[in-house]
Amino acid sequence: MEWFETFKDWFLSLGEKYHVNPFIFGGIYVGAVPFFFLCLYWTIKNIRHKKSIVLPALLTGLFFISAYLYLLIVGKNIPLWVYFFIILMVLYGIYSTVNKIKKKTKNHDYETKDNSRL
Repeated sequence: MEWFETFKDWFLSLGEKYHVNPFIFGGIYVGAVPFFFLCLYWTIKNIRHKKSIVLPALLTGLFFISAYLYLLIVGKNIPLWVYFFIILMVLYGIYSTVNKIKKKTKNHDYETKDNSRL
């Protein structure tokens, strides 16, 4: 398990080097997941009921980027490649979330149309 200790030491040293507490970053990253899915569900529900999606969509986005936001605000001397990586992660997250919303609302519309014929 020497490799694990080496990895752990290296990982924790990144926090000191870039002035970011890895435990806070990890806590935000993991802690935001349930709120992200709750807001995503809220967004889908509002679309299905033809209500405003502004607030749930904004909160979904906020919870998705919250850990990265912490990194960008608190971090110092962060390498340029990290910014590109964050941009790619956010773009992929937007793409993935929009596809989930489309799929969930499309299935609901299809089920509603089928049930209305009965």
